[in-house]
This record gives sequence, structure tokens and C-alpha cells, in this order.
Amino acid sequence: MEKPRNPRGYDPAEIEPKWQERWEAEGLYRADVDRDRPKHYALTMLPYPSGDLHIGHWYSICPVDARARFMRMRGANVLFPMGFDAFGLPAENAAIKRNIHPKEWTYANIDRMRGQLRRMGTMIDWRREIVSADPEYYRWTQWLFLQFFKHGLAYRKYAAVDWCPSCNTTLAREQVIGDDRRCERCDTPVIRKELEQWFFRTTRYADELLDFSRIDWPERVQTLQRNWIGRSEGAHVVFTAEIGEAGEPLEIFTTRPDTLWGATFMVLAPEHPLVARLTSDAQRAEVEAYVETATRQTDIQREAADKEKTGVWTGGWAINPVNGEKVPVWIADYVLMGYGTGAIMAVPAHDERDFAFARKYGLPIRPVIRPEGAEPVSGDELTEALTHDGVMVDSGPLTGTPADQAYEKVTALLEEKGVGRGAVTYRLRDWLISRQRYWGAAIPIVYCQKDGAVPVPDDQLPVLLPDDIEWRPSGESPLKLHPTWSKTTCPVCGGEARRETDTMDTFMCSSWYHLRYLSPRYDQGPFDPAEYDYWMPVDTYTGGIEHATMHLIYTRFFHKGLRDMGIVQGDEPMLQLRNQGIILGEDSEKMSKSRGNVVAPDDLVDRYGADTVRAYLMFFARWELGGPWNSRGIEGTSRWLRRVWLMFVEAEEDGKEAAPGIAEGLWRKTQKTLKQVTRDFETLQFNTIVAALMELLNEVSQARNEGAASSPVWRNVQDVYLRMMAPVAPHAAAEMWERLGFEGSVHLQDWPDVDEAAARDEEVTLVVQVNGKLRDRLTVPVDLPEEEMRQRALASEGAQRFLEGMTVRKVVVVPGRLVNIVAT
Repeated sequence: MEKPRNPRGYDPAEIEPKWQERWEAEGLYRADVDRDRPKHYALTMLPYPSGDLHIGHWYSICPVDARARFMRMRGANVLFPMGFDAFGLPAENAAIKRNIHPKEWTYANIDRMRGQLRRMGTMIDWRREIVSADPEYYRWTQWLFLQFFKHGLAYRKYAAVDWCPSCNTTLAREQVIGDDRRCERCDTPVIRKELEQWFFRTTRYADELLDFSRIDWPERVQTLQRNWIGRSEGAHVVFTAEIGEAGEPLEIFTTRPDTLWGATFMVLAPEHPLVARLTSDAQRAEVEAYVETATRQTDIQREAADKEKTGVWTGGWAINPVNGEKVPVWIADYVLMGYGTGAIMAVPAHDERDFAFARKYGLPIRPVIRPEGAEPVSGDELTEALTHDGVMVDSGPLTGTPADQAYEKVTALLEEKGVGRGAVTYRLRDWLISRQRYWGAAIPIVYCQKDGAVPVPDDQLPVLLPDDIEWRPSGESPLKLHPTWSKTTCPVCGGEARRETDTMDTFMCSSWYHLRYLSPRYDQGPFDPAEYDYWMPVDTYTGGIEHATMHLIYTRFFHKGLRDMGIVQGDEPMLQLRNQGIILGEDSEKMSKSRGNVVAPDDLVDRYGADTVRAYLMFFARWELGGPWNSRGIEGTSRWLRRVWLMFVEAEEDGKEAAPGIAEGLWRKTQKTLKQVTRDFETLQFNTIVAALMELLNEVSQARNEGAASSPVWRNVQDVYLRMMAPVAPHAAAEMWERLGFEGSVHLQDWPDVDEAAARDEEVTLVVQVNGKLRDRLTVPVDLPEEEMRQRALASEGAQRFLEGMTVRKVVVVPGRLVNIVAT
């Protein structure tokens, strides 16, 4: 690809490496504790080392690097670190496919990506780089796991996984393909299987995770997290399953205890432990077939709103505790063991899903809530569920109870009878951190027949992954297959023990990486307390909104757990969060190699230089929204940088004197631009920053043509312009600053103060209304007195036209904005 023709001196291929080497040699971006300066911890989500940086990585990093540079010029001591989230399934897949060790594949990718990141010209302090697969890092990941274990926040229980019966192994979500859910390796139908696994008690912090009052996070993220956590108030109620002579308790949770008398059947999750014993011999074959089908579906598939609801009667019964009525017990795949108790009471008269299910299978519908003022109605007459509150009817001793008393009275009755209690539940589940694979931080637990699950002592950390591993086509974890790795001794009794062969979810590594950046070579703990006291919390955190309901919940939970252990301070790890959008291909589709629409930033840098790519990524779309890539648009950004160079560095003096007012007008425009750019950097509105600099350059060009370069103000305009440009195009700004003879580095200069008098608008547009309706617009001096505004509005053509034949009763003036004439 041929490079665009550059003017005489502007050659990014020469300029950019020169400045990157100089910045590194001078240590320009080293961030050290300096208690005489305010700190600013700017953090962007660390990438996974998949091979090459794509344009999406540049889009997430370059604009926030510019913002970090701006904060530094504003006087802050800025920490802007980078690392690699290096564990995970893709490395294992690559190991199997390429017959290469995942460590070799991962670290080769890291070397490649590190070089590409440096080529961006960022202000990253590379001394603080972390790699989550380094033993020096995962030693402390394991140590932190043990703190959660010792404080009762880590525990082990059985949970369902996707299982391939042919490969005899668990599968990650990505390894299950097709709507019929088959193993990607052998095409065998996948089933759900219960395995004993490790969990963190995220639910213990559910209420605190719902409190966003101390942080500045986007409303959309807050809504996603609130919905994910899903707080519900209601009651636990104990039905009796007819199993054996005495029966067995069957507990449900309901948000509508006032509808208990309307329950006409129950529904259990197919995996519920009582299903087998409730099922009659006549129904067993049908129930077992349904259970087998349900276990092959994901929870998302089972809960889909547009999925037809199906179920099977078990042949069993349960007794409603409030009226002693026997109701049939069904199973249905839309009820999940992971939510609530895995059992629900079905009240078809007052729940849409239950109503549809009852109509489909001919089950009774009994209204027990009557909206205020409504006529009585039978279940047969209903065409849809009555989902609103109302007066309780046909509800035994509570018939006639109004809506505002119903919940309290029903809960009191349940507690009095010993069959229920008021409760709060959450949709949020405890965090399952176990992964049945090799390339992850080993869980530092050993199992002893005498002492049970025992933590590995601190002085034996890290539990290193073995390098001499064998990959099987089945995909089984090499840790299980290794002949000696899992064999060890019990730290308590010294007897034979075996290591845990599960490794940790990679979200474990990314829940605390911001802490390791503080002191990546500190060996007395996960971080140096002195660095923590200065840098934390993170001031601005940036990344994709797709992490809203996993990483961004986990990292807040992690911090709150460590706070309660006395390891960290404060309630939140990140004060401000901002999300970037996604760059699509030019075909408006998500970029992927299979579509052939991936944009390679290296090619663009080779042709235009890093500064042009940086500036275009800030300019071409609103950063928080993203949008389709436009390969033609970058030409305009390239021209802008070359024009700045020509205007400031290469244009020859013509000796022409400035016309009256030209220099003053240019200075006013420069200050207005500075005011806007300052505001936009503060609010991360990156596209308008570059647009404003482009617009100002047009004014600079016009003023130069009119002799402004001969004015003393010209030097000041160059100074301010290059300082504003420095965060956006750091190499070009540094080169021009030096060539123009300014002292020091442009990146060590203060951000210019706005000359408010010069930045003030001289004229404003005054809206003229008659009886609240727009009738005219006037351009007036900004300091025009109110009486003069009133007179000009009354005399305006638009007002006169609509006031004909009317009497003016009042004139309301909002200075600098509008005049509203009230007339009859």
C-alpha cells in the first residue's frame, strides 16, 4: 500500500520511533508516589493475548491514553498501567490444535502485543506490567483464594456442568455448539452433570452490590447489575410432598404470598432432588425422558421468553399449607435449580406464565385477588392473568383483606402456623470459580482422608503448573492425567494427600489486577500498602459494557470481601466507570476473520503513522457508542495533521501585517476552543475534541492569510494549539514543539488556563416567543441590557406579525436566551 505524500519534514515513520525511544530513555511516563501532587489512577481493562492487537484494542486504549495525558498536564500524578489477562481456554484450544504448550503460545502473543502497544505511543508505565500467568502473579491469586477460604467466603458444593459423555470431560460454554448442543470435538450431544466445585459467596454482598451511591458509574451498567442481582421480597412457604407416611417438606419462594389460596399445581425443576421420589411408576418413563431432554439445554435456552412452555406431570402430589388442598406436582424446564429453591407454586389466575401453562394442560384456574371495584370473575372466564394487587377473595380467614395489608397478614399467618416466613431472595448466584482445565491458577487446596480439604501453606505458594503435560484429544485436563503432580502430603498430618485438579476462573485473576499494578515485584503481599494508600481507589476505569454483569460485579465483590478481611480499605475499587462502544466492520457487522472485515492497525500505522490512527479513533465516532469503520475517513485526519505541520513548521513568513482585529479574533477563537476541549476531555467526549481542533485550524489558516503570523499573538496560538494537540497526537506535537523552539517537552507543560474574557461569546441568539410559541430569532450582543432585549423582541418582524390586533399583557425576559411575549 502506497503511503500518502508527506510534506517536506513530516515523516511519522521517522518521528514516532524517535520520540518513543526518547520518552523511554528519559522515564517520562514513570509513575512514582509523590505525596506533594494529587494522584489520578487511570485504568483500562487489560487485553487477552490472542495474537495481534486489532483496531478494537486501539479504540479502547488510545482515547483514554489521551485523557490520561490531559490529566497529567492538568497537574495530576497519573498512573496508567497495562498488563495481560493471560490464562484461559483459548490457549488450551491452541495447544490442542497446534500441538504447542499454552505457555509458549501465550507468551509469544504477549511479546507481539507488547510491541504493538508501544507503537501506539501511549504513556503506559511498563515497569508496572503484569501477566496473570506469571508465577509471581498467580502466587498471590492463590493467596487471595486462601484468604476467602479462611474467612468462609469460599466453599465447595455440587453444581451442574456441561459434560461430553464421549470425551469424558467438562466443556466450556464456547465448546458447546449448535442449537442441539453438541461437543465441538466429537459432535456428541452434551448433557448436564453434577460435579463438586468451588464457589465464592457473592450473595453475601448482594445488598451492598446494589448500592451505587458512592460511585459514578453509567446508569445502564447500574440497571444491568440491579437486574442481574435481582432482589425480590416475599416469603418462603413449605408445602408437603406426599412421599412416605409423613411426607417431606417442599419449600418454595413467592413474591406474591397473598395468592397462596389460588395455587392449583406446583412445578419443579427437572433436576430437583424430589422429582425421582415423587414420580409414580405410571409416569416414570415420560418424566425420565423429559429430564434427559431438559438437561441438554442451557439455562438461557430454558428461560427464553419466546420458548413454548412444556412440562410433564410426575404423578405426585403436594399439600398446600394454608388450606390443606392437594395439588398435582409437575416438572417443567423453565424452572431452574439455580434460582430460588428450584420449585414454584403455580397460581394461573395471577401469573401470565402459569396461566399459559394451565390453559395448555387443562389445569384449574382460581382467582383469589379481585382488583378494587371489579366484578367477581371465574377462572373459566379469564382471558389473561390478573397480575395486579387487590382485595383477597376465597382466601379462608384472610378473605376481604385489602392489598395494603395482604403481604403482612399472610406472612404473619405462615409464621404462626410454622409453615413459612418473610424473606428476601436474589437472582444473583454464588460465583462458581472452578474450571476443569489446565491453563489457569491452580486452586491451592489438598485433600486428605483424615483432615479433609486443607489449604496449602503460604510458604508453599505458588502451586506451580507442571510444564511436562500431555494433551489428549478428549480435552481432559492434563492436571488429572499427570502421573505425579496431584500427589502430595497433607500439611496437617503429613500423610498422603492429593491436590485439587480444578483451576480458577480467569475472572479471579482480573478481579484484583488493578492492585498488582501498584507493585508488581513486591513479594511480601499482593501489593505494597504504601503504594495502595497513595494510588487507590482507581479514579477512572474504562472498558466494554459487556463486562457489566460478570467482571464488574466480581471485582466489586472481591474488594468488599478483602475490605472485611482488613486487606484493603474503602468500599469501592473504582470511583468512575466509562464504557466504550464497539467498532464494526465497514459492512456494519461485528469484525471477525471469517467475515474478512477485520481492520489491522499495523497496516494503518505503516501508511499514516500512529498519531493519525489515534486521532481518527477519537474522531470518527462517539467513543461510548462506536460504529462502523470507514477506511476513507482516515484520510481527512491525516490531512489535518499534515496541515498543522505546514502551518506551524514549514510555512514561510510573508511579512504581511495583520489587518485590524484579526489577531484578537484568532485569540478569541483559540480560547473558545480551549474551553470546549478542556470540558470534553473532562467528560470523555473525544470526537468533539478532534473536531474542535480541526475547526480551529481553519481559523488559524484564514488568519495567517490575513497577516496574523506577524502578530505577537501568533506565538501564543502555536503554544496553546500544540498543548491541546499533545494528548491526541503526542509524537507530532512533541516534534513541532521542539522545532518551534519552545522549552522542555510539550508533555511536561501545564494545560493552558482559559482566558475567560476572550472565550466569552460576543453575541448570542435570542429566541422570541409569542404566548410560548417560537416566532423569531435575533442575534444580539451578549451583554445587551434586558430592556433593550425586550424592545428588540417586540419590534422583531416575527413578533409583529403575530401580535397584530392583540394587546401585550406581559413580557418575560430570560437574559441571553429568550423573550416570551404574553398577549391576548
